[in-house]
Amino acid sequence: MTSTSSESRTFQPADLGTLTVVAWSGEHPEDQEDMPFLLAYSLGDGAGGPEAASEAVGALLRNTGLPIGGPVVESSRNPSLPVTLLVEGGGVVLNMPHLNAQCAVPPEWLDAIEDRGHAYFMFTTRPWPQATPGTPIAEEDLAAFAGDEETMTHSAHCLLTARSLRG
Repeated sequence: MTSTSSESRTFQPADLGTLTVVAWSGEHPEDQEDMPFLLAYSLGDGAGGPEAASEAVGALLRNTGLPIGGPVVESSRNPSLPVTLLVEGGGVVLNMPHLNAQCAVPPEWLDAIEDRGHAYFMFTTRPWPQATPGTPIAEEDLAAFAGDEETMTHSAHCLLTARSLRG
């Protein structure tokens, strides 16, 4: 018998469709200080559609060692975590097995990452086809999607230590 559950599904990069990363900063609820956030999601526009994209993201996250739904993984406490964040020249590069994603970040994001030394990274299995690259995302739309309970519980959460090309 062949299993088709997402638990046993092999990661197929083509199933991801268009992968997007968006950056913003905002007040962290625990300390009311500015936190740099990164959200990665698929548009769900691959050949297999949104369901295949969701399964592909889930397989990628499991293969990378990032649990979906929590707990928050701290890269500083998990040196073998194969996810890195490079901050350089007004942008970031997120590296994971099978993918690299670049993202421009606003100046307040850079200030927050300089103060904290890490970013809160969330990678959701929930496709967001309305938030296409190159199209501005309204703040209320970002807050509604990123803060939605379904998005939060279908995401891996990670504190990624910032690295730079400068020593």
